[in-house]
Amino acid sequence: MTESAAGVLDEPVARRREQRSWYVYDWANSAYVTTTLTVLFGPYLTSVAKQAACPGIASDGVCRTNLSVLGVPVSPGSLALYTVTVTTLISALILPVVGALIDRVGRKRRFLAGFAWVGALAASAMWFVTGNDWVLGVLLEIVASLALGCSLVVYDAILIDIAGPDERDAVSSRGWAVGYLGGGLLLALNLVLVQGHAAFGLSQGSAVRLSLLSAGIWWAGFTVVPYLGLRDRPPGDVVPEPGRGFLAAAFGQLAATLRDLRGYPQTLRFLVAYLFFNDGIQTVIYAASIFAAEELGLEQGQLITSILLVQFVAFGGALLFGRIAARTGAHRAILAGLVLWVGVVAVGFVLPAHRFGLFLALAVLIGVVLGGTQALSRSLYSQLVPRGREAEYFSLYQSAERGTSWSGTLLFGLVFQLTHTYRAAIVALVVFFVLGGVLLARVDVRRGIVEAGNQVPAVV
Repeated sequence: MTESAAGVLDEPVARRREQRSWYVYDWANSAYVTTTLTVLFGPYLTSVAKQAACPGIASDGVCRTNLSVLGVPVSPGSLALYTVTVTTLISALILPVVGALIDRVGRKRRFLAGFAWVGALAASAMWFVTGNDWVLGVLLEIVASLALGCSLVVYDAILIDIAGPDERDAVSSRGWAVGYLGGGLLLALNLVLVQGHAAFGLSQGSAVRLSLLSAGIWWAGFTVVPYLGLRDRPPGDVVPEPGRGFLAAAFGQLAATLRDLRGYPQTLRFLVAYLFFNDGIQTVIYAASIFAAEELGLEQGQLITSILLVQFVAFGGALLFGRIAARTGAHRAILAGLVLWVGVVAVGFVLPAHRFGLFLALAVLIGVVLGGTQALSRSLYSQLVPRGREAEYFSLYQSAERGTSWSGTLLFGLVFQLTHTYRAAIVALVVFFVLGGVLLARVDVRRGIVEAGNQVPAVV
């Protein structure tokens, strides 16, 4: 721990002030994650793609004509999922380099805001996606989601600077909870707009586009709070090698990180487990709106209402899992959450179409487990990260984080393209939770914390 970081951790008032500013970035970016990625843009991009492939088709019609993407045939119903897949493959190349670079340069606060504002600009520009212009929609989602991933690498790394080992579960859980509250609030406002679009003199498409614009503006505006409230810290003891710039050193460090992971076997094992179960979680989150609209026949307003319910239930779920972790440890709490996720997928497979009440019940179960597993995964991983290499290691973590999973969305899209049913696609996701849970159960958390050179918290 650097001297400056230790000083802040020893000052309770300054530490709590920075923690409150840190929470606000979850509030800021969750508007994009919820309104755009989770609810509106997937179905909207799917409808735009369907119009391009099958001009004049009804909104609930089945289009079996493929689009051509660089000569590759792509089903309109799979386009949004493949966009996430491509974004994550790009992320796998750039996020680790971004993390290594930030560890060397420092100035995490400025990088956090810079990435956020680039992403917010792309998110706001989704207002211009109209007609059959699915290419613009794909490009804007890639830019916005890559910028989100880069900002979250920095955001997660800052957790170690502002919270000691014994409080990270609680701080991480509060951050997720605040994010769900903020994302839910904007989604509620957008629900009013989309449901009552005629009263505002708007078409439903215009109301959706205006909601996408609002998410970008919200993201940009509230990012000002952490930009002003957090402190930049020195990059520590990491300096470029003689004759090499920061960027060249960052690429070199990426290779070194992957080699060094072998020296932290519990950290590596956790990352592999997280890759599996988080891909399952992210795919459920991203594909839920498409599944509900296309397979269950739910209307746009019902869809937004369901996701809104998830947001507010997840607020309580994140805090609840934080309390459970304080008693049992984050490791056991996450394993219990994965059992519940298997239940979510199983219920989704048998859920009858046009039964909005049953879908709401499933939404409650998703909300309870969603915030807890994500918040505790972040805080548990922070205990396994070697000191001074936070952004570097969190870049690997973030490559599989929310909105950037790839194998789950790829499997989901492929199964749908082969079977033309989203039910078969969603049940295929069970394998991610089972494999992730088995691997996570084999992680020796206490040993991993010691190997990373960190202080062991009172409850592991």
